[in-house]
Amino acid sequence: MAIHHAKDSNFKEMVQTEGITVVNFWASWCGPCRMFAPVLEEFEKEADDSIKVIKINVDENPVTSSQFQIMSIPATLIFRDGKPLYKELGILPKDALRQLVASK
Repeated sequence: MAIHHAKDSNFKEMVQTEGITVVNFWASWCGPCRMFAPVLEEFEKEADDSIKVIKINVDENPVTSSQFQIMSIPATLIFRDGKPLYKELGILPKDALRQLVASK
């Protein structure tokens, strides 16, 4: 699979799936977001097919960012079966992200 890119118009539909969805809120001007991108890509490549990874640009999608009160980026939200369970701010090492997802 590959990382999916969501927009305000399709975000709800994209997370309304069974299983785990990892959502990364980011922006192109954000240095820590750029540092986290390869970690997220590697995580996605190694993840089980039941885990979906989505990125959403906060500048281009203010409605969704506001809905989840994203005030700092990068921010990672973990959804299970379409429901938000957990929010983490900042860069996560791949192992920490893996453990976080496994615990949900």
